[in-house]
Amino acid sequence: MLFLSGPRQVGKTTAAKLIGELMNESYYFNWDNPSDRATIMEGPLAIAQQTGANQITDSLSLCIFDELHKFQHWRDFLKGMFDTYESNLRFLVSGSASLRVFSRGSESLLGRYFPNTLHPVSVAECTGADNSVVVDSQPKKIEQDEWESLWNFGGFPEPFLLSNNQFHQNWTTMRAEKLLREDLRDLTRIQELGQIEYLAQILRCQVGQLTSYSSLSRKVQVQVNTIKNWIATLIALYYCFEIKPWHTNVARSLRKEPKYYLWDWSVIDDSGARAENFVASALYKAVNWWTNTGQGQFDLHFVRDKQKNEVDFLVTRNNSPWFLVEVKMSKDAPLSKSLQYFQNQTKAEHAFQVAIDMNFVERNCFEFREPVITPAKTLLAQLV
Repeated sequence: MLFLSGPRQVGKTTAAKLIGELMNESYYFNWDNPSDRATIMEGPLAIAQQTGANQITDSLSLCIFDELHKFQHWRDFLKGMFDTYESNLRFLVSGSASLRVFSRGSESLLGRYFPNTLHPVSVAECTGADNSVVVDSQPKKIEQDEWESLWNFGGFPEPFLLSNNQFHQNWTTMRAEKLLREDLRDLTRIQELGQIEYLAQILRCQVGQLTSYSSLSRKVQVQVNTIKNWIATLIALYYCFEIKPWHTNVARSLRKEPKYYLWDWSVIDDSGARAENFVASALYKAVNWWTNTGQGQFDLHFVRDKQKNEVDFLVTRNNSPWFLVEVKMSKDAPLSKSLQYFQNQTKAEHAFQVAIDMNFVERNCFEFREPVITPAKTLLAQLV
């Protein structure tokens, strides 16, 4: 089974149906459709009768279940489907919440599925980068209008493609309402929707900053453990993602306080914070893809010590530092001394200071071993 998860309106249903078109036969069931919901609740036999899974066939069919995580017993249902009809069906399960989180105590599906996450559109995706390799050594230039659309409207398909301010405003308002109201109501037992919505607003305003749970606790007026649980829920609903500090071989490093970034960077007003989130999203997409496609174990961190030396991001490969990234708006910003400082400590192979306003350069960034200022348009085009 393939578990395809990701934020609301990132294109999961479209992707699932396109995959279905590649199969000889495919069947689509959406939990939000009352007729499909009734069939699912009848159990695996009802699905088998509709799909012909209980008959001998000369080819495999694909069975797509969309938003199935809203069904309380979805794991038991899938286990029964897989164990009974594996020889005749392949399964694709998609949802706008982390399918590994909302299990509600059901039986384990360990060993029966591969997880994958659908991310917003990226620079590399716009340029057609070769994602069969870890980094594309021949970056291609992104069109300026596509770059501006990504920056201004985010990477979610509809606002990105339309590139219209009024539509974008309405779309972001609607998405926030559905995520912070409907999804929380349907998938959790949280009653304090107003307070968790306020927490989400605070996280949006402090993107890329160190997180103080005690400070958030005072602002939202709930216990620290409640803050942590609510943030975990916001992560599971793809509102934000977490980056933890790297501390191995870093003297007097921070070890606990994480940072949080949003899946939709277009709602961030501050240009510096948006730039950092923009790059974070591209790096996060890359490490997820590289790991999920079996190219190694990749992770995204930041580096900071108690003297407040800091680099925005560190990408690790198989638990070893690979490259550092510091984000600046301007190419004229001096090269950060922290890049060399932490490259010496971590032994990272590369150290980049990416400039948002710098013109594309057709060079492989990964040729350079010493800290170097590079266009964001070049480095991000080499990712996924």
